[in-house]
Amino acid sequence: QVQLVESGGGLVQAGGPLRLSCAASGRTFSSYAMGWFRQVPGKEREFVAAISWSGGSTYAADSVKGRFTISRDIAKNTVYLQMNSLKPEDTAVYYCAASRLPLQYIPPLDLSEYHYWGQGTQVTVSS
Repeated sequence: QVQLVESGGGLVQAGGPLRLSCAASGRTFSSYAMGWFRQVPGKEREFVAAISWSGGSTYAADSVKGRFTISRDIAKNTVYLQMNSLKPEDTAVYYCAASRLPLQYIPPLDLSEYHYWGQGTQVTVSS
């Protein structure tokens, strides 16, 4: 059974850091792009960051650029999202996902291009 399990969410004060992890099990995702998305109640899930299968290309949404960094550890089958200088507007449920197609040097930014999803982890930033 394929699983993506996020961890590391919680409550943090504005300006603080938090690191999310997404551990994959059931198969290896080393050949697939990975992405982070977030969603608040009543709004659509939105793109946060993505990384190519090789780790050579990363992209971040304008709203988090310069504050959030995505990375991956192939050996551990894990992807990370380092979040710094957090703002109250970053409060959301964060989801990791694995892309539908393998070996994409440019990771997709659209959630429809992702096939496997984790259950999400809540991040709450207090002002």
